[in-house]
Amino acid sequence: MIRPLASLCFVLATILSISAAETTDFVDLFNGKNLEGWTQRNGTATYQIEDGAIVGTTAEGSPNSFLCTDKLYGDFEMTFEVMLDPGLNSGVQIRSQCKDDQPTGRVNGPQVEISYDKMAGYIYGEAAGGWMTPDADRVPNDHVKNGQWNTYRIVAKGDRIQTWINGAQVSDLKHPERFQSHPKGFIGLQVHGIRKGTGPYEVRWRHLKIREL
Repeated sequence: MIRPLASLCFVLATILSISAAETTDFVDLFNGKNLEGWTQRNGTATYQIEDGAIVGTTAEGSPNSFLCTDKLYGDFEMTFEVMLDPGLNSGVQIRSQCKDDQPTGRVNGPQVEISYDKMAGYIYGEAAGGWMTPDADRVPNDHVKNGQWNTYRIVAKGDRIQTWINGAQVSDLKHPERFQSHPKGFIGLQVHGIRKGTGPYEVRWRHLKIREL
């Protein structure tokens, strides 16, 4: 009787240790205090810290701006909260890079859409061919709530990218071509360019967490 009980205890301990690892191995991408570990690329939008959130503010006449992690990621799971001003389009770059691998080169790669135009959560190829999610699969949704914090979850593994908004799955995309060209890269927080005479607009991110798979 002792050996079966010991074996059962070992199995339970193993399961609990795995479960604990799955819930504790996320790390903070943003420390809530400063932009250590991040570098701005492209554009003249501003990024600052307010109440533990990264606040991106548009600059009139600026092209798209990106605040990018210094660390590169391949396969990962990521969660964050975002709040967007009406009238502004935004997104989060994943596995992205700069043209010619130069600091000032054009940011390019997959982008998870953040917007109120009902395309939120689908995958766009920023300076990389346009929409990666096929037209037929971009079913309009209203998961993003105006004036509220919205929770995104992204899982990128191999050529598959999955997204959820506020617990509802939006996208389950396989894109071998883009995975071949962008298997690994930085995470980037986009402030979209705006037309002259509009704005300023703000987008806020907080509780950015990631775990590598």
